[in-house]
Amino acid sequence: MNNILKNTRKGFLMLALFGTMASFADAPADGIIVEGNNTTLTLNYAKQGSAVSIKDTNGSVLYTETIETTGRYKKNFDLTFLPDGNYLFEVDKDLEINEIPFTLNSGVAVFNKNEEKVVYKPFLRVSNDLVYISKLNLDNEDLDVNIYFTKNNSMNSQLVVSEKIKSTNNIEKVYKLEDLGQGRYKIVLNSAGRTVEKNI
Repeated sequence: MNNILKNTRKGFLMLALFGTMASFADAPADGIIVEGNNTTLTLNYAKQGSAVSIKDTNGSVLYTETIETTGRYKKNFDLTFLPDGNYLFEVDKDLEINEIPFTLNSGVAVFNKNEEKVVYKPFLRVSNDLVYISKLNLDNEDLDVNIYFTKNNSMNSQLVVSEKIKSTNNIEKVYKLEDLGQGRYKIVLNSAGRTVEKNI
């Protein structure tokens, strides 16, 4: 009798496992579908607060939207308002930015999957008087670190740390903040033409 119960439980567990695997297999992948002048961007696991933008080759933002709910994001874009040329969709998440370049020709977008790119943003954490900075750096971009201190009731900032961290695959650095009296620190990180700032 015990063997029958064990085998029955195993059977239910196997069915549940196969059902879960099948549901993941049926989920469409993130991506873009173009039908005529209509372009549909789908993100299956979008997070609230992430941003979707369209940029030109100069980095100018032509459209931006903040994703309001966590889960599946799907939006149709009519790109006929843009002149022919090169552009990119940018999906800005917590620690990474997905760049999806495309070319417009008579309002029809053409995407090349091989040109898609993920840019990893630096991660910044502050604990007491220590600043922890880390970055997955697969593109081997240098990271500029600048930390400013502004005394209370003052408009002038003092640069207390300025360092260029040379490219490595994985950047990890810790800074100790000096006790400079009452005031606030501003940490500015620059890499690959992008800036991350934090006030503490």
